[in-house]
Amino acid sequence: MKLGVLGCGTIASAVVRGIAQDGHDIILSRRSSVVSGALAAEFGFPVADNQAVVDASDVIFLGLMAESAGDILSGLNFRPEQKIVSFMAGASLDQVAQMVAPANAAAVMIPFPGIAQGGSPILVLGDDGLIDALFGARNQVVALSSDAELTACLAAQAVLSPAVRMVGDAAEWLGARMQDSAKGEAFLRSLVASSLQNAHCADLIEALNTPGGYNQRLRLHMEDSGMRRDLVAGLEDLEKGI
Repeated sequence: MKLGVLGCGTIASAVVRGIAQDGHDIILSRRSSVVSGALAAEFGFPVADNQAVVDASDVIFLGLMAESAGDILSGLNFRPEQKIVSFMAGASLDQVAQMVAPANAAAVMIPFPGIAQGGSPILVLGDDGLIDALFGARNQVVALSSDAELTACLAAQAVLSPAVRMVGDAAEWLGARMQDSAKGEAFLRSLVASSLQNAHCADLIEALNTPGGYNQRLRLHMEDSGMRRDLVAGLEDLEKGI
């Protein structure tokens, strides 16, 4: 495909890296010139101004900030046959459609940094077939049915940071008690990643629910401290936009 990227920040860079070897014609905008320049140097992709990117592309990825996208896109001329894929979590598919008319706002796609290596989930509202054709061979495309589902998923994915914080704190505690502190963190990361990969959460909790066992005792201690209550309250605040 002939693919264009408007706005080349961290996530857009990861997306490009994830398909850089798939044989597409990819052209990058000069926005975030340091990142686009690095991709151009590594893969040989051309870099051009925004209108040149639009003119050369059949599918255009929007890696812009939602608050500035309207001003940037209003000065560009799109074609009706073009498909637009937005990475902007703060703009609905209808809002994107207004900004890129007469082009087809095909999808809002929320990728994560792991897309660069593959094996990453991708949230998609809209044309999930297009996204699956581009990224599905190496990633999990999660097709959504509504803006409400997308909002809820964006709130729920924020559990990643506190989960990593929890593992990091446990690794720091463990490292102070081991001769090789890095070995302790590597152990915990492998334990958590492999366990979650191979079992549903409810099944895993039940498997770790041996009465009086280490896992049950620590989980109950944290639940009694309000962990689950505070988590749900935080998720609901994110969903409401607080």
